[in-house]
Amino acid sequence: MFKKILIANRGEVALRVIFACRELGIRTVAVYSEADEGSLHVRFADEDVCIGPARSSDSYLNVPAVISAAEITGADAIHPGYGFLSESAYLAEVCEACHIKFIGPDPQVIRLMGDKARARRVMKKAGVPILPGSDGPIESEDKALKLAREIGYPVIVKATAGGGGRGMRVVRAPGELSHAVKTAQREAEAAFGVGDVYIEKYVESPRHIEFQILGDHAGNVVHLGERECSIQRRHQKLVEESPSQPLGRKMRRKMGGIVVDAAKAVQYTNAGTFEFLMDADGRFYFMEANTRLQVEHPVTEMVTGIDIVKEQIRIAAGERLAQKQGDIQFSGHAIECRINAEDPDTFVPSPGLIQIFSVPGGPGVRLETFAHSDCVISPYYDSLIAKIIAHGRDRAEAIARMRRTLEMSVIEGIKTNIPMHLRILADPDFAAGRLSTSFMDRFVLRPGSGGFAEAV
Repeated sequence: MFKKILIANRGEVALRVIFACRELGIRTVAVYSEADEGSLHVRFADEDVCIGPARSSDSYLNVPAVISAAEITGADAIHPGYGFLSESAYLAEVCEACHIKFIGPDPQVIRLMGDKARARRVMKKAGVPILPGSDGPIESEDKALKLAREIGYPVIVKATAGGGGRGMRVVRAPGELSHAVKTAQREAEAAFGVGDVYIEKYVESPRHIEFQILGDHAGNVVHLGERECSIQRRHQKLVEESPSQPLGRKMRRKMGGIVVDAAKAVQYTNAGTFEFLMDADGRFYFMEANTRLQVEHPVTEMVTGIDIVKEQIRIAAGERLAQKQGDIQFSGHAIECRINAEDPDTFVPSPGLIQIFSVPGGPGVRLETFAHSDCVISPYYDSLIAKIIAHGRDRAEAIARMRRTLEMSVIEGIKTNIPMHLRILADPDFAAGRLSTSFMDRFVLRPGSGGFAEAV
């Protein structure tokens, strides 16, 4: 087992890794930017190293600074958390060259799955259902028009190295395609340094469902069930839950088996997530694979009782999976709400000083956060300040526990999206489980009221 792990991240995920390391008896090293000097992950790590100014490009995304911090402190492994360098094949390769263990998949797998066009081809070969589309990057406008005509409109243009909605454009008519491709290429180049895009069939109002897997270096792979991630805005998830209501035991077993076989086909190790779109007829289509820990991993932990971060560390240390597929049991229902420092109506970020921070616990409630009273929320990073996870015997109890937690939370000094979450939980379609990625499109700003109303 490792003696010391450096955490190449910040905020609540850095604390999450510290929790796991403390329970395993492993010392931790926090890295931080000048803006995060007073953060809790710095306080609770055994050692800490400042790696640069506030801008993430000069600190948390600075590979030489991260590696230097690991070498200076004698860390024998690096956990990247999620975001920042978590899916950086380059960091994984540098770690390998420096004899530091990267807690994640091998670099060649990260590189393969990070190229969405290549991943589509590999998944198709492995028997995973995929949407009709291009087998690689679009080479010319003429070929793009021909392909779109063959698969039928609407289509979606996607960056091969994309994520988070950047480099994506929905096209509903031939006259829109040229502009969409050029716009997506520019966005992709600016965001990811690679301007390649591909085309696939666009599914109207699908469900977004993902499967969590774990794989060890002996070739063993298990799935930990699915998460429903359909409640999202601009491709950014807001609410996640497990299990997904439309999936019965039979479909879960079938899709889980497909995902496990696909992971074995690419020799996947450590934790990962295979994401799918499910259409109105219950058909699944592969979308992408995330080669890292997911923000929403706690909902899976709540229904399975498995600590995914500990498993990541054990797998990276060379241990075999402790569980076989038949050992994994699912209990109850879990829901996660992402609490962001932002205006609940306009979604404009709301950085600043938190004067009061109080989120009640109670039965079945888990809180993951770096925030506290007198904490400053920086304008330099993502607006996520906390995750509230509620677990119940069934979905109704999980919703009830989430609602009373949100209603009794007191966060003053900044704005948060808690009022928006309460609107979502009160929505009849949400209560009935009628979900899709277009769910949030029904909520629009009501002129003059500052609040949301259902679109007519």
